Amino acid sequence: MYVIVIGGGKVGYYLAWTLVEKDHEVLVIERDAVAVERISERLGAIAMHGDGAEASVLAAAGASRADVVVASTGDDEDNLIVCQVAKRKFKVDRVIARVNNPKNELIFKRLGIDTTVSQTNVLLHLIEQRIGVDGLTHLLTLRHDEIEIVEARVSEDSPVAGKTLAEITLPAECVFSAITRGEHVILPTGQTRLEVGDEVIAVTRTQSEPQLRRLLVGV
Repeated sequence: MYVIVIGGGKVGYYLAWTLVEKDHEVLVIERDAVAVERISERLGAIAMHGDGAEASVLAAAGASRADVVVASTGDDEDNLIVCQVAKRKFKVDRVIARVNNPKNELIFKRLGIDTTVSQTNVLLHLIEQRIGVDGLTHLLTLRHDEIEIVEARVSEDSPVAGKTLAEITLPAECVFSAITRGEHVILPTGQTRLEVGDEVIAVTRTQSEPQLRRLLVGV
């Protein structure tokens, strides 16, 4: 696999190092000539001096045959331009952008960037998975941040405790995919009755989370 990494800072360097260790073909494009020299000394002749946001530089790097282009600079605007040029001009199958300001992540996705990585949001999701938020634990966010897979424990205050799923009016576009009861995992049907202490895994639209929380947690 041929991977072009734009930005030879710490993120780009260690990404390139890992890819080289896994025997992938890698090229790092970096504006700073000193950084290019440093990368070449440590990892071999895999660094190129230039501005990865320029089409001519990407062309010289062989972007038209790249399997993946990763924009890992510290500038969100540069990362967006790199990915758009790689995607539209060179038809790169997969582009990945580092997003430094988490507020920009949705913009990147709406503009067609395949994958975005926000270190802030990654840390936030890890915290939410550990401690939960208002009774709901976020397990996974699916594409475009519109669909969530969440987990919640049915509390004593839950208005649905003791009811079957057929008796419960779930929020729009919400599905219970599994219920853990003690050591047993239940694949629920309409006749499955919820009990206090059940751990429910649900797939839901983000905007339906408050209603789902009220049903399961009672707050």
